Amino acid sequence: MALDRLGAYGILGLPLAALGLPLVVYLPPFYSQMPGLNTGIVGILIFVARLFDVVSDPIIGSASDRLQTRYGRRRPWIAAGTPLLMLAAWFLFIPPDNAGAAYLLVWSILAYLGWTLIYLPYTTLGAELSSDYDERSRITAWREGFFVLGTLIAIMLPALTQRLAGGAGAGLAAIAVFLVVALPIATALFLWRVAETAGENASRIRWRESAQLLARNAPFRRLLIAYLFNGAANGLPAALFLFFVTAILGGSEVTGGIFLAIYFLSAVAGLPLWLRIGRNWSKHRLWCASMLWVSFVFVFTLTLGEGSYIGYGIICVLGGTCLGVDQAIAASIQADVIDEDTAAGGDGRAGLYFGLWGMATKLAFAIALGIAYPVLWLAGFDAAQDNDATALWTLAVLYGLLPVIIKLGVVALMWNFPLDRRRHAELQENIGRERGATSASA
Repeated sequence: MALDRLGAYGILGLPLAALGLPLVVYLPPFYSQMPGLNTGIVGILIFVARLFDVVSDPIIGSASDRLQTRYGRRRPWIAAGTPLLMLAAWFLFIPPDNAGAAYLLVWSILAYLGWTLIYLPYTTLGAELSSDYDERSRITAWREGFFVLGTLIAIMLPALTQRLAGGAGAGLAAIAVFLVVALPIATALFLWRVAETAGENASRIRWRESAQLLARNAPFRRLLIAYLFNGAANGLPAALFLFFVTAILGGSEVTGGIFLAIYFLSAVAGLPLWLRIGRNWSKHRLWCASMLWVSFVFVFTLTLGEGSYIGYGIICVLGGTCLGVDQAIAASIQADVIDEDTAAGGDGRAGLYFGLWGMATKLAFAIALGIAYPVLWLAGFDAAQDNDATALWTLAVLYGLLPVIIKLGVVALMWNFPLDRRRHAELQENIGRERGATSASA
């Protein structure tokens, strides 16, 4: 795949990532300190919004499979989601002083809907751009690389804005301005340069047969469970990051921005390193190796206390190197699992599969957020005041120990994953033979 096309594909991930991090890290603490809201209420509201988001994934994914236009199956959804996401992000990140629970819930739901309308067809199309085992990893690596760059923007922009203007609200407003400028430009470049693969027609398979094929796809079921638990493991520290930095380390939001920058810069450096290490491995073993390493590193957060900036910085460097490969390789495995479905008689239903995986990931994060925030509240944690030993111990366990336990379970599940290089080559041979027979018959 040519570099210019890879760049046009990957760059759409930059504004999406610039929105994604604030939704998870900055927005909940910001709303938690608004009049009439607290940590427990905000956690429940975002949990409800995420549940709506979870349901929308397979619906939009399946609809994109069955849509047939002269512009393709995936691209019209991306074009439609762009203005919705811009509008919702603007109101969500720049709320009025009297914004309450209903305001947060409505605009969160609309922001998640706009995100899904773009992100789900975007990632699905990435899986359809190539059928090669290693090229798929290259495509997802470009996308995740731009995601990391977008995340760095989401870290540095609020920090610089807060230093100049002061207050978390100014930082969120800066993200909103960046999004409404960058997203339409990136979308236009994507739609101009990234055409859909020729020969991908709308799915016509019946719902009953579709369900039967899904049920028989054992690698899909296994990967879906792994995605569910890995999403929870990633969601816990993401949701609790600012609380950990301010309450455990004694830092500020600016300090947190510095640590996030270190973490994601390490991800940029670590992705090509991990891909080089595992260039002859099967993808699932490379994914497991990265999860084992980050688990070993991350458990040391339990030893940190007030002022442990150097120790936490080292953890950010060593653990951050795994972020890119954790995202890119897992997404590449998604595309390979769809080949099991195609070889068994499926007809281009990548959208449904990515919708179900997206549903699992979002459900996992919703569960993590819906549990973590209320548990912190029950333990007496309050982001606006000093906390006792019980509240801080609860925060440390939720942030540093529980994700490690979950990831070790995912490693046990995926270590002997049946879809390796050899099996993928067999699938591609069978699919090519079937398509050749179909063409000859036609």
